[in-house]
Amino acid sequence: MTNAPKIAVLISGSGTTLRNLIRKIGRREVDVDIRLVISSNPSAAGLQFAKEAGIETLIVQHGEHTSAESFSNAIFMPCRAQDVRLVVMGGFLKHVLIPPDFVGRVMNVHPSLIPAFCGQGYYGRRVHAAVLEYGARISGCTVHFVDDHFDHGPIIDQRSVSVLDEDTAETLAARVFALECEAYPAAIQLFVHGRLHIDGRRVRVV
Repeated sequence: MTNAPKIAVLISGSGTTLRNLIRKIGRREVDVDIRLVISSNPSAAGLQFAKEAGIETLIVQHGEHTSAESFSNAIFMPCRAQDVRLVVMGGFLKHVLIPPDFVGRVMNVHPSLIPAFCGQGYYGRRVHAAVLEYGARISGCTVHFVDDHFDHGPIIDQRSVSVLDEDTAETLAARVFALECEAYPAAIQLFVHGRLHIDGRRVRVV
């Protein structure tokens, strides 16, 4: 999208969040230009979505770096080179340090209502299985800014669904992902239009 704010998307697996963003951009529901997709996994299925959309891809494997700082630099230097305004995590499973110039410019979506069922080791099906095992009656998704800790940065938006008696991890995951598909693009749209203001732990829409 010509002259639209540039973003990068970080992935590790299926790329369903990336695919949703590509579709939303195509429908002109999100005013951004995905300039770069970075994957921590060279076999990530999501790389195919990027290639089909003509988006540049880059592989940055955690194991090839000897320090957290080196891994972080390998991710954010290409973002700087592309003049990326926002980095969007879409199922990115590696911990990465946020450099000072990208604080407040990295976003993630997590498939639970943070601070419940989040943190290291809580991703994908594991989250929904934990929700069911605990007996929670409500779950959902959380869009948040990313800091140097897992699922910890200031919360932008949360949306919820009821947990049904007959739910499996798969059926609950499907309903939560449907929420993500709307909440995440909406948060990105607010960001690129300058409407999100971080005030300590709170994010205000202005």
